[in-house]
Amino acid sequence: MKLSEFRQAVADEFGESYGRVVLGDLVLPGIGCTADDALAAGVPAREVWLALCEATEVPESRRYGVGRLDPKRR
Repeated sequence: MKLSEFRQAVADEFGESYGRVVLGDLVLPGIGCTADDALAAGVPAREVWLALCEATEVPESRRYGVGRLDPKRR
């Protein structure tokens, strides 16, 4: 997952404003820091996205981005 795809997935799932709050304020279990800090530290965007989905209880059907299919099922 590219960083631009990550940003789009966050905006699609949470909206622009709330997405910025979630990225900057929510400490992700398993990563131990916020999504913004994790990305700055070099954690892959896909790993951060999946941790964010887990922490915010995003349904499995939307964990690959709103309206996108699981890449393994294409």
